Amino acid sequence: MKKDSGYNTSQKEKLLDFLINNKDKHTSAQEIDNYLRSVGSPVGMATIYRQLDRLVEAGTVRKFVIDGKTSACYQYIENEKECHEHFHLKCRSCGKLIHLNCNKLMDINSHIAEHHGFIIDPSQTVFYGSCADCAGLSEE
Repeated sequence: MKKDSGYNTSQKEKLLDFLINNKDKHTSAQEIDNYLRSVGSPVGMATIYRQLDRLVEAGTVRKFVIDGKTSACYQYIENEKECHEHFHLKCRSCGKLIHLNCNKLMDINSHIAEHHGFIIDPSQTVFYGSCADCAGLSEE
């Protein structure tokens, strides 16, 4: 039987709990590492990445890769089907992730497919900016 590099079930559960509790954010492996250290369950970064890869393969977590320079981000998928049918907004200030169901964007998606021969994957499309709270646009 192959040993899992010292990564026990409690640590796996804590990693998944962290992702579930932060399902409205894109979370980095470094944030997971910081959390596991703060709760007294430190593990190596290679082990964290291995576990994240397993969760991605299982369809429990989605991996977002922006470019070759920025670290990947991860998000727990509560409802896989639902997340394939909308775009995402991410606040650069607070990290909030907003699931955006917008007919106008779906019209743009259809236009690009029909007129430019390109299929956009909404589940992998993220618009970056500032949420209403961080931009000072929310009503108080």
